[in-house]
Amino acid sequence: MSQAESAPRAARVRKSPLWTFGILRSELVTTLRRWRTLALLGVLAAVPVLIGIAVRVETGGGSPHGPGGGGAGPAFLSQVTNNGLFLVFAALAVTLPVFLPMAVGVVAGDSIAGEANAGTLRYLLVAPAGRTRLLLTKYASVLVFCLVATLVVALSALAVGALLFPVGEVTTISGTRIGFGEGLLRAGLVAVVVAASLIGFAAVGLFISTLTGSGIAAMAATVGILITIQIVDGIPQLSGIHPYLFPHYWMSYADLMRAPVYWDEVVRNLGLQGLYAAVFGSAAWARFTAKDITA
Repeated sequence: MSQAESAPRAARVRKSPLWTFGILRSELVTTLRRWRTLALLGVLAAVPVLIGIAVRVETGGGSPHGPGGGGAGPAFLSQVTNNGLFLVFAALAVTLPVFLPMAVGVVAGDSIAGEANAGTLRYLLVAPAGRTRLLLTKYASVLVFCLVATLVVALSALAVGALLFPVGEVTTISGTRIGFGEGLLRAGLVAVVVAASLIGFAAVGLFISTLTGSGIAAMAATVGILITIQIVDGIPQLSGIHPYLFPHYWMSYADLMRAPVYWDEVVRNLGLQGLYAAVFGSAAWARFTAKDITA
């Protein structure tokens, strides 16, 4: 076979779906094997342990309260001693406002800027991936990290809850009772919704990562935006813009533990995350495809 015939064939092989999956797999392995990533996941896994031990020590294994009310954190915490499964919901309520998004912000902010800072971005673009495909791969790896980080919190909480507290039928925050199996399924659904709640912020971090060649600067800017937006979301005088801020509906996952389930705010949350992903993903693409990369 001549070189003229083999070149198009090689290009087709390199651009095949299997080749694309290979890039994503390589990116995921690289991301998840970094010491920084492992440290972040370790901190996230430790949060449910600390909560479980604190509740156990405080209550001595007894039940301090009956069924919880409306708030996600307090309602779930008051039920932990009745059923260890509620430690999953309590741990997610504690980690979602700060720990989970900060971990995602570090990974997303470093996704492009870290490669540029290390001098490897130019070599990645020499491969026939193309800028668009590379950007999509980076974003997909950040989304997988969102899910992995959320599952680490949920599984750690489930293990600690089962070790320290009884498990059985689940009392929803509406006061009705469901079987443990259904409660476990709802816990899984809650974890997926929490992970999906971070896709908008992940897109913001990806966009910031395309604006600078410093990974540290991108991570700091991403986390800084997170803190600023959350402060704005807590100011009552700015309530008119609150429904348009990406963290505003994060705690709506608590409605999945009602009977019947309230879907309104969960749907609003997912729709808002999709909007942020579309807007900032497009901005990241526009910036990255036009960026002059010489180092």
